[in-house]
Amino acid sequence: MKWSEIAIHTTHEATEAVANILHEAGASGVVIEDSVEPDRIHEDRYGEIYALDKNDFPVDGVIVKAYLPVNSFLIETMKDISQSIDGLVEFGLDVGKNAIQTNEIDEEDWATAWKQYYHPVKISGRFTIVPTWEEYEPVESDELIIELDPGMAFGTGTHPTTVMCLQALEKYVEPGHTVVDVGTGSGVLSIGAALLGASHIHALDLDDVAVVAAKENILLNKVNDKITVTHGNLLDSVKEPADIIIANILAEVILSFSQDAYAILPQDGLFIVSGIIGQKRDLVKDDLIEKGFDIVESVLMEDWVAIVAQKRGV
Repeated sequence: MKWSEIAIHTTHEATEAVANILHEAGASGVVIEDSVEPDRIHEDRYGEIYALDKNDFPVDGVIVKAYLPVNSFLIETMKDISQSIDGLVEFGLDVGKNAIQTNEIDEEDWATAWKQYYHPVKISGRFTIVPTWEEYEPVESDELIIELDPGMAFGTGTHPTTVMCLQALEKYVEPGHTVVDVGTGSGVLSIGAALLGASHIHALDLDDVAVVAAKENILLNKVNDKITVTHGNLLDSVKEPADIIIANILAEVILSFSQDAYAILPQDGLFIVSGIIGQKRDLVKDDLIEKGFDIVESVLMEDWVAIVAQKRGV
């Protein structure tokens, strides 16, 4: 089978939105090439090794790549992708150059070769992300292993926004807690909460592909008895209270349902949000304070922010 490699040159701000458009077009995963990645100072607290070549990255902005099968619908699909990205401007997102390139390749050239870049990564004091094809033995007795198959989901779970969310869950989830995971994607945050002892997690996503991928990853990690995955738009279908609501999603989307999160959480309940580009941190913080939350902490990792907010008492 032949595949079309689609490469979209965009901005850091629009990266997640562009990736989502590609998922909705049928891509089972994306590759993100970030211009600032080679110059970042990477911490090696957990023994990671970084050897990055600047020639492998764009000069500026971000290139988001995905692969779609070459068929009679491809031209129409490309038009839809282009129109959807152009439409992001209406939501206040800067899409930058928005240059789209395509390249036809054979399946045998890439179907398995990309796996060489993904290995077990320890992303917090307890969590280690392990690709399904890798053999890994826990180093520490309290280490928590999350198995993921990037080929069937939305990445390896090591994006800064995901890492910060898992670190926050590790810090705040207590045994018996109930959690709502808004925009679950691959289900990695729900899996993390379950491994930490949460009694029940309600995972939601508006994307049917994400719902399927999350269910598969949850089964893979043997925590399906604790997690319910449903198709839903934000918190519209959530009626039961939860100790923690977590959302790794765009800043603009967080603003649109922060009042609903406040209504569902009990007094002192936590609202953990990420997916926020650095320059929008104050926008989200101010909104949460206005809605009745106290800011517990705000964490910056690379260009991304995670915020932990607590519902104020009445």
